[in-house]
Amino acid sequence: MKIFAVAGLALAGLGAGQAYAVDAAAAKALASKSACLACHAADKKLVGPSYQDVAAKHKGEADAVTKLTASIKAGGSGKYGPVPMPPQPNLKDDELKLLAEWILAGAPDK
Repeated sequence: MKIFAVAGLALAGLGAGQAYAVDAAAAKALASKSACLACHAADKKLVGPSYQDVAAKHKGEADAVTKLTASIKAGGSGKYGPVPMPPQPNLKDDELKLLAEWILAGAPDK
């Protein structure tokens, strides 16, 4: 019985710390191609928030990838200030997910 309790606690702990395994090079190339890097940087605010700030805002949210994917696709304003983010409706679902997971990981280079 103890084994099941320990295994359950271990599995619960996996969901608490969100770790995103992403292909950073592919994500960064997609962000560059999609003009995301014209307004965003990994570690500092440009026109829009830094990716690290976005990751911090969504830390611990179970549906962070879904929310961020929807925000990237639809664009919007008001979450980080008055400057609107243009939508990215032409990105495929897998590309949106890659970008969202990369951003939530803090936009690592590697």
